[in-house]
Amino acid sequence: MSFVHLQAISVYSLLQSTTSLEKLVQNAKEKGYKAIALTDYNYLHGQVDFYKQCVKEGIKPILGVQLDLPGVFNKEKKFPLVLIAKNYKGYQKLMALSTEYTKEEKDQDFLKHLQSEMENIIAITPGEKGEIEQLLLLKEDVKAEKVFLHWKNTFSKNQFYLGIQVHENMQTIIEPLSKLGSSAKVPVTAMHDVKYLHPDDRFSCRVLQAIATNEQIDPEQEEKEGEYYLPTPEEIEDKFNKLNLSSLVEETVRIADSVSIELPLNQKLLPKYPTPPGTESQTYLKTLCTEGLQQRLSHFDSRYQERLEYELAVIHEMGFDDYFLIVWDVMHFAKNAGILPGAGRGSAAGSLVAYVLHITHVDPIEYNLLFERFLNKERYNMPDIDLDFPDDRRDEVLRYVKKRYGTDHVAQIVTFGTLAAKMSLRDTARVLGLSPAEAGKWSAAIPNQIGIRLAEAYKQSPQLRKIADESVRNKLLFETAQKIEGVPRHTSTHAAGVVISDRPLVELIPLQERGNDLYLTQYPMGNIEEIGLLKMDFLGLKNLTILNNAVQLAGREAHQSIDVFSFPMNDEKTMELFQKADTNGIFQFESPGIKNVLRKLGPESMEDIAAVNA
Repeated sequence: MSFVHLQAISVYSLLQSTTSLEKLVQNAKEKGYKAIALTDYNYLHGQVDFYKQCVKEGIKPILGVQLDLPGVFNKEKKFPLVLIAKNYKGYQKLMALSTEYTKEEKDQDFLKHLQSEMENIIAITPGEKGEIEQLLLLKEDVKAEKVFLHWKNTFSKNQFYLGIQVHENMQTIIEPLSKLGSSAKVPVTAMHDVKYLHPDDRFSCRVLQAIATNEQIDPEQEEKEGEYYLPTPEEIEDKFNKLNLSSLVEETVRIADSVSIELPLNQKLLPKYPTPPGTESQTYLKTLCTEGLQQRLSHFDSRYQERLEYELAVIHEMGFDDYFLIVWDVMHFAKNAGILPGAGRGSAAGSLVAYVLHITHVDPIEYNLLFERFLNKERYNMPDIDLDFPDDRRDEVLRYVKKRYGTDHVAQIVTFGTLAAKMSLRDTARVLGLSPAEAGKWSAAIPNQIGIRLAEAYKQSPQLRKIADESVRNKLLFETAQKIEGVPRHTSTHAAGVVISDRPLVELIPLQERGNDLYLTQYPMGNIEEIGLLKMDFLGLKNLTILNNAVQLAGREAHQSIDVFSFPMNDEKTMELFQKADTNGIFQFESPGIKNVLRKLGPESMEDIAAVNA
């Protein structure tokens, strides 16, 4: 093994790089690297996929982050430090630090975290944006030394490194950095800041940065190629050898050799339901199901008893007792709070356990629905029950789950908005100074086809080809838009996904604080499931809001509680009740057709409600 890159970013440093994880690893392999690090800015969004890609390609993954930390002299300003996990415990520390970074009042917590449990972390100064390097570039050598000593004392011996880069703008401080290291016996290592894969990717990355800062750039004034690309091992070694710094190259290999990390995937990390004292989950679930069966059916034959015992045995064998109790608990809360849930959909409708727990409302025995479509001992899949609630009361359910299982144990799931074909063209046009009208012509030339890529649009649209080929500037615009197409633009929240764990989530995944009182995961849904965490879907539906309001207000008119899943909603007396409520103006229907739906309302009519409001 020769040089090892210990500083590289990907598209998950949002709007800073066009480098996908797959291309980063594949390109590193093609160029002969045996190991490479991923050190995105502040967040760990891509680490699981990077790890899997490295394992697939036979390259050693080095997991890290470039974390902005409070300055030693100027505490109002943040300066990055490259932090690399030596092992899984070190990665857990990175997850905790990255989570703290997202909090509004984070500085004091950062200091606490940095003063403990850092033995499994390697820290390296990052280059141009580092506080030590900034001070040296300003000839503030005394201050630079104080910052250097601060970080030296924060980490144990041989855990803090001075990183030396040979980028053009950093060569003037190679000597003072080397002197700092030798004077305090702190190891020094070679570093190369990889921000994109190829020299000509520099311009597209600059456009991304301008999109992030909402500025315009003049393409005539911008360099089209840059030096922050992924060179071959021979290239980078030659650069350091010419400056008699070959020993620093060897240090990158020693650092890589000290790293040994394996991310645990496909675990069974199901949360525990807080059963009554002295009661096991299996026993409590069976008791609830027995009671529920009697509530659902006053008379039932042996088919129900046998099916119930069979399902409970499979659920217990697969370890899902607590899962069903949690879902039952959520639905029980919703019912008591006057929140109308959905009737149940998907393969969960085949479960008698779900039916007797009032999670679903279709009798699977009566309709010959198969339980095996939902759970099967022959293949281990997490159960997946979609829980639908009125969209104006979904947050109440989430707050209950948070209170019930703990703030640190519940989080919503992140998603990424990406630059689609039209958006990439519009944003590139704006950055290059085109007017909205000019940008609109580009956008109008893209065929209205869902998911179309710019390359395919170019083939299909003569108008687009004409615009793209009519000038050098337009060719640059189109090529740049293609390079940034598909890049994550921002984080968002999954419409339904919620993750629940019996351990503090930050021990398993990195989190980020957000506007409301629930955390957001830094990993997307696929990674959450690969790790083995329980993902549940809490979907808010406008149709259920309309129906819930109708039922609540009509029930108030009748001075009684109405359960749409058991109340005779399709008889004349009930319809008179709803018509009277509407006549008195107690509630307003949002769709004229809703009255027709109410006339045939029942568990089977959920699709009608959706159709009326579509």
